[in-house]
Amino acid sequence: MSRDARSIVRKVLITEKGTLLRETRNQYFFEVARDANKIEIKHAIETIFNVKVGDVRTMQLRGKTTRQGRWVGRRNDWKKAIVTLQPDQKIELFEQI
Repeated sequence: MSRDARSIVRKVLITEKGTLLRETRNQYFFEVARDANKIEIKHAIETIFNVKVGDVRTMQLRGKTTRQGRWVGRRNDWKKAIVTLQPDQKIELFEQI
């Protein structure tokens, strides 16, 4: 059963490292659903941004411990995807940044 593409890709990550990799290697960073696999991520990116994806790399990240006064909490764990596009492809949303 196929899920909605927008439920797989949660948000775009814009960082200094991401900007450098976007300019040099045509790679883009996204926060994705924790249970999404690489094939689902590839199809979701191709559907949302209308581009051809060459490679997808993923990593599981642990949530940080936070404090508010004497109370200790924890942020949620999350998953990051680094998507490499085909050489002639670009995502127009990022070009404005």
